[in-house]
Formats: sequence, structure tokens, C-alpha cells
Amino acid sequence: MWRRSLSAGCRRFGFKGIWGSHAVRTCSAPALPAGRITALQAVDLWRRHFVERGVAEPDHSTHYIIAHLLGAKTLESLERGKLTEFLSREKTEQMWQLCTRRLSRMPVQYVIEEWDFRDLTLKMRPPVFIPRPETEELVELVLSDLEKKPGTGVGTDDQRTCLEVGCGSGAISLSLLKSLPQLKAIAVDQSQAAVDLTRENALRLGLQDRLQVYHIDVMKDAETVLSLCSTVSALVSNPPYLFSEDMSSLDPEVFRFEDHAALDGGKDGLKVIKQILTLAPQILSSPGRVYLEVDPRHPPLIRRWVEANVEEMHYVETQQDITGRPRFCILQKEKSNKDHKLDLD
Repeated sequence: MWRRSLSAGCRRFGFKGIWGSHAVRTCSAPALPAGRITALQAVDLWRRHFVERGVAEPDHSTHYIIAHLLGAKTLESLERGKLTEFLSREKTEQMWQLCTRRLSRMPVQYVIEEWDFRDLTLKMRPPVFIPRPETEELVELVLSDLEKKPGTGVGTDDQRTCLEVGCGSGAISLSLLKSLPQLKAIAVDQSQAAVDLTRENALRLGLQDRLQVYHIDVMKDAETVLSLCSTVSALVSNPPYLFSEDMSSLDPEVFRFEDHAALDGGKDGLKVIKQILTLAPQILSSPGRVYLEVDPRHPPLIRRWVEANVEEMHYVETQQDITGRPRFCILQKEKSNKDHKLDLD
């Protein structure tokens, strides 16, 4: 499983790129070798060139590209003999073409046009947002609830539905569908490119019959979202959550190639998150839950905002990511005081 993200600005914040901003130097690629070259020689040559040109994670970049060309996930999975054989002229030219793209600071996920997410291999294309390792942890949190036995947690009906806001490549919805054969999913995104890629990935994985994908902007088309979703067991999102001021600090791989609308969450990073939480009580069954991946600065802000503004939503807990940062917010729909009174009557 390819767990490491190769964009140094991987949905993190507060640090600058290799050049101190999103500006990128004009870089020239090394000339194609006149003679034949082995895979290991090509890897070494390009690794050194990436180092000289300041490309992030030069080892991983070259390893993934040559492994992809040789039909493998990693160099370690290839036989030593395969790596010491001379590359064909065609493979050499392909290597130079892909590495030249990486030299331009294109993320390696776009360069090789695919990436692994949990147990799925997804097609990738710019500018659709690249799923990061943290989002795999978000899926695990959702699964831990949805897999609970009836009567013990969220979504106890035989047929459950999940709504994903901001589907990107479809990583979250498709991973949930793969793990839960009884689940159906609705996915929306403001980007037509993301919607198209999610549909393509669903078709490739044979999950298209349980997934509905729509080109909808929740900020502009809230009523459409509500009309599509009767009641869902879970609402999950890895929304745009960067503070707008942090956008200028992104590394070139992110700033130049990924969709800014999938990154910029407004002045406080909460613009889309607040809209999701406002809509949640009208979409979720009770006791349905919302699962959010957020900036580590967000959990206390979200808790206070929900307590003050969304009567039917209860903040359940904050979960940390693998690095120990508060990364995930879980909220649950609860009946309003009015509904509770009606039940008692």
C-alpha cells in the first residue's frame, strides 16, 4: 500500500515550500542517454537531478515512477534482475517524460495517474484533489460506527446510505462501499472534473450501482442537496479547510496543480464546514452522525459554533490523527427539545 503522500504540502498548513513560496524555478531535464541504461541507473540519475533542482522527496518520486513503468507498486516488489536489465528505448523515453513532469513539481500521483487509498487503486488527474493518508483514518472512523451491530450505533437499518460532501476522486465513498456491501452512497462535488473522476473510479471498481454522484455546490445549491437526500445514516466530508491566509504558503506541488476550491475554507477555514453542519439535521436520520476531517485548530471552534447555532447537532468527540494532532470531528443528530416533548406527549 502506498501510504506516503508525495506532495510536501499535503493538506497541512503553516509552512512554506522548497522555494519559500509557490513560485517555481524553470528547470531543464537531463538529455536522454545516447546508449542503453538500466532501471537502477535511471533511478539514480533522476534522483540526483531532483535533489539538485530542489524537488521534494526525490527518492520516493523516482522509485514510484520506475516501479509504475515496470508494472509494480514499489521497487522492493520487483526482482533484482528486472532492475539491472537495460530499459528498452520506449521505456527510457517514458521514464524521461514522466520524470520531466515531476521536475515541473507535478505531484507524483498525477504523474503516474493513479494512487492507492486503503485497499483501492484510484485513477488520478489534475486538478482533482489527491487523497492523503489522514483521510484513510477518517474512513476507519466511519467504518467503526457503521459496522457496529444493530442497536449499538449509527445506521441500524439493513439498507443504509452515506452522503459524502466534496468527493474528489471518490476515495471516501468508494472505500466505504467496498468495505460495506449493504451500504449505498450519495456523493457531491462542486467540480465537474471530480464528479467525472469519481464516476470513472466507481465504474472501474464495479461499485457504480450503489453510488449516486452529482455535480452540486453545497454553498450555492443547498436545496438541491436536501431534495436528493431523504435520510442518511452518515454524512462524511474532507472539506476545504485551509485558512485563506495559508494558501500562499502551500508547496508548488499543491498550489500549482490541485483545485484551490478543494483547499481554501475561507478566512477561518470553516466556510464549507458551517454549511455542512447547518444542513446536517435536515439530512441525517436520528441518531445519524457527521464525520469531518479538519484543521487541527478547528475542533474547539466547531464545538462552540455548533452549540450556539445548530440545535439538533451534538458534538460527540474529537479524534487525533496518527501524528497526534486533533484532526477529526464527530457530531451526532439529536432530537430537538420540541420533538422530545412531542414524544413524551
